[in-house]
Amino acid sequence: MSILTEGRHAGGFLVWEAFRDYTREVITIATGGTYPVLEPGTVLGKITATGKFAAHDPVAVDGTETAVAVLWGPADATLADATVVAVLRGPAIVNGKDLVFTGTPTAAQITTAHTALAAVGILTR
Repeated sequence: MSILTEGRHAGGFLVWEAFRDYTREVITIATGGTYPVLEPGTVLGKITATGKFAAHDPVAVDGTETAVAVLWGPADATLADATVVAVLRGPAIVNGKDLVFTGTPTAAQITTAHTALAAVGILTR
C-alpha cells in the first residue's frame, strides 16, 4: 500500500484575518534569489532597493532581514519575477508551526521574525 503525503495548501497557515481584501495584497517575488521556489506560508522580507519581495533572510543586509509578510500560495521565481498574493498586514493571526523559514534560522531569529510580523499586525500563535 502506498503512502500519500499531503503538502502545504495556499493559506493553510492562516488562523484568522479581519478582511481578506485588506490583509492580502498582490506582490512581486524577485527572481534570482537564493530560494526562488517558495511554499505557502513562507515568511518574506522586502528588498529595499527594488521594493520586491524574497524569502526572509535574518543575516541579509538588503531589507529581507526584516520579516514583513507571509506568502499565501506557492511561488516560483526561478526564471522570472513571480506575481503572487501575500498576507501583508493585519489584523491577522497565523499558526507559527505552519510558517516556512528558508535556510536554518535559530530560535532567536525566528522569534525576531515573529516580532517583526507582529509590528505589521500579523500575530503568530
